[in-house]
Amino acid sequence: QVQLVESGGGLVQAGGSLRLSCAASGRTFNLAMGWFRQAPGTEREFVAGISWSGGNTNYADSVKGRFTISRDNAKNTVYLQMNSLKPEDTAVYYCAARLTAAAYVDTRSARYDYWGQGTQVTVSS
Repeated sequence: QVQLVESGGGLVQAGGSLRLSCAASGRTFNLAMGWFRQAPGTEREFVAGISWSGGNTNYADSVKGRFTISRDNAKNTVYLQMNSLKPEDTAVYYCAARLTAAAYVDTRSARYDYWGQGTQVTVSS
């Protein structure tokens, strides 16, 4: 079992920055990690993902160049640095984990085994 706890959400003005953290506990080995988001009335969408080794990352086109995913396996924590935030980035952000050591970073939510409770990010215009 894997438990995931997100933190770092909040209210920020457009153009600002936030850093989300996701702390994993339980089984923390061979976990690929991802960030997804869901705005009201929309489906959950992939934002960014990182392989277990940290050597591979993947980003949604809408966040490329603005968001950076990273991980510290010694701390069992994954981060999402979000810069140049836009009102359309407003959503609940979820951390997800997938039991795999593969280098490929899957973007499909159904492929992830564990989920956090989510943290709200609100970007005002």
